[in-house]
Amino acid sequence: MFTIEDRQLRLSIHPKGAELQSIFHKTHQLEYMWGGDPAVWGKHSPMLFPIVGTLKGNTYYYENKPYSLSRHGFARDREFSAESRTDDSITFLLRSDEATKAVYPFDFELRVIYRLTPAGFTTTYQVTNPASGDLWFSVGGHPAFKVPLVPGTDYADYYLEFDQAENTGRWPISKDGLIETTAEPLFDNTNHLPLNKALFARDALVLKHPASTAVTLRSARTERGLRMDFPGFPFLGIWAAPGADFVCIEPWCGIADPVDSNQQWTEKEGINRLPGGGVFERTWTLTLY
Repeated sequence: MFTIEDRQLRLSIHPKGAELQSIFHKTHQLEYMWGGDPAVWGKHSPMLFPIVGTLKGNTYYYENKPYSLSRHGFARDREFSAESRTDDSITFLLRSDEATKAVYPFDFELRVIYRLTPAGFTTTYQVTNPASGDLWFSVGGHPAFKVPLVPGTDYADYYLEFDQAENTGRWPISKDGLIETTAEPLFDNTNHLPLNKALFARDALVLKHPASTAVTLRSARTERGLRMDFPGFPFLGIWAAPGADFVCIEPWCGIADPVDSNQQWTEKEGINRLPGGGVFERTWTLTLY
């Protein structure tokens, strides 16, 4: 386990998946992250790469050859190296190797960079293409935040507040983990989404191109909460395991296959194309109250 900390905050990150596992606020004496109970959901903040969500048949085709990837890809199960660190940051690195190329035929360097800020921290996903040809990928986060945050409050006391009024629907997820072809109503010109555990009875809420680039977890019964800013992420997932005391706020540059996918890698919705020698970078910021 690696830690970075300052006077008010301590982050703990496991090298497996470069997974953030604890956000402890020293001033508030408060843990903001889900504890990872394996009886419910044994993860904290898995790294999603080179896919987000599920492929149709767990298979994609690139240059007429089939490849298989399980849900959310392999990065969350791989050991990252701690490439560098400073007093307020740490950078984790995963490079392509023979094992990754068996299921994903591209050279890549994937960095996850955590950096403390005066009010919280940033998480940066940096993808570098060391080859001459194009690199195709998706990338995203899956952090789970503890709800309720403080004793004396209940799950249903909390809500998500978006920074813009939303009219977007949710894109349902099929029994095979794929995105249905038609959205269902969710928002009606509001920025307010009350939390309750029945909200996730049919899996995650998947939003495509929301108007907002920030969402805040709040409760009228406590001043404690958090805000995630996610500019540059075109998709957002909101999820909790059945009956669990957490909510995931998931910024994505990528999305699961639709039920009618043709499984062609370069035509996949949300896929990112990075030319040879290029660098792709996206950052989400967490502000803690």
